[in-house]
Amino acid sequence: MDSYQEKIGLLQEMIGFALVDGELHDREYDFIEMVAHELEVDKGTLRKLFDKKVEKVVIKDEFNRICQFYRLALLMHSDGVLHEREKVKINEIGINMGLNPYAMKRVLQLMNNSPNQMVDGDMLLSVFSEQHN
Repeated sequence: MDSYQEKIGLLQEMIGFALVDGELHDREYDFIEMVAHELEVDKGTLRKLFDKKVEKVVIKDEFNRICQFYRLALLMHSDGVLHEREKVKINEIGINMGLNPYAMKRVLQLMNNSPNQMVDGDMLLSVFSEQHN
């Protein structure tokens, strides 16, 4: 992650995505808080982000775009309920990031079939790199 503003932008995108179904579940908030901690964004700043308008995030390299897509997918599964609006929105976000729609669909299927809704990092990157060939 290049800058603090990019980190803030990623968190704002996650917050906006978490609110797509009309409510913020405790597990979704906990997940966002965990990501904020990993990105070294303090709790006070994170709380303020819930009041700000979501700014468009431009992620420059593909690896970080894949990571953000996966974070959003984990967030989508964190409350245990998959809403149709979340499915539509995550695909829209992924396409806007320039990710391959077939790879995104495959990752989401792998997550649905996984007992813990997680995909191994090597598998995640493999799915996206398959689409380059």
